Amino acid sequence: MSRFSEFGNQLYSGEKSIDFVGRRKIFYIIALVMLVLSVVLPLSRGGFNFGIEFRGGSEYRISDSKEKSTIAAEEAVHTVVPNIQVNTTEIGGDTIRVQTPQLSDEESEKVRLALAKRFDVPDSNVASSFIGPNWGADITSKALFGLVIFIALAAVLMALYFRTLKMSIAAILALFHDLVITAGLYGALGFEVTPAAVIGFLTILGYSLYDTVVVFDKIRENTLETEFSETSTFGERVNLAINQTLVRSINTSVVAVLPVAAILFIGAFVLGAGTLRDISLALFIGIIVGTYSTIFIAAPFYSQLREGEAKFAKQADKVLAKRS
Repeated sequence: MSRFSEFGNQLYSGEKSIDFVGRRKIFYIIALVMLVLSVVLPLSRGGFNFGIEFRGGSEYRISDSKEKSTIAAEEAVHTVVPNIQVNTTEIGGDTIRVQTPQLSDEESEKVRLALAKRFDVPDSNVASSFIGPNWGADITSKALFGLVIFIALAAVLMALYFRTLKMSIAAILALFHDLVITAGLYGALGFEVTPAAVIGFLTILGYSLYDTVVVFDKIRENTLETEFSETSTFGERVNLAINQTLVRSINTSVVAVLPVAAILFIGAFVLGAGTLRDISLALFIGIIVGTYSTIFIAAPFYSQLREGEAKFAKQADKVLAKRS
């Protein structure tokens, strides 16, 4: 730990430096590959696995059953409605959730009774419910509306706070990167997209934005009146700021990821709580991706946007000429 602290001090003082800005093209290529895979892989699997809340359908919950076989649940449903798609999940230690496409009232009741018979429980231990596709469409539209409003407000506030639109553009690019990759991993691995997962997606955008603001604040401090400097260019000042905040970003991410990982483990493997699993899974992926995008995408891209400005280009020429 002391070595890591010493390394952080060396990065802060400039004694050691990682060239994030100079190697930005490599990081851009990596990000582009990840974005392409985040789109292609879910499509190759047939799209996203949306939960019943989005697609609509029938749901059954079998409680207090000694048998926990999900295969048995599928077989029981197929005795009533053959060849229908069935999704089964064990929730906690005593409940099995069974989801199917929309069934008629008669079919739904027959399936409920078939499940009760197959798992040898009273009829009252099998609860059935129905979620219409209109409700799912309403949830989707509200989630997208919330996302658009969040991004718009974030862009305006960052432009006002930093007094430059280019920082806002770089930050929003990083947010887009985080959202697409997190959603892409969900689709590629076949995880179910539920309202809880959508809440997780929106939450990681806030975390990513917070981390970006911290790094950008240091960049603003380091690049103040850079055009009058005779020792370093704008890109070098930005790179120093990234190095100075690198250890802090890593520490913040680790501190955030550890409890989320604990919640993910407890929710997925101990309690079997779907909501905890969905939210924590989105947070776990998003925090890691968000830290990467701040350091490797947002800050170098902002540097690229500003380096071409006349005052910084002219100043960089003078500095480089003086060195040669």
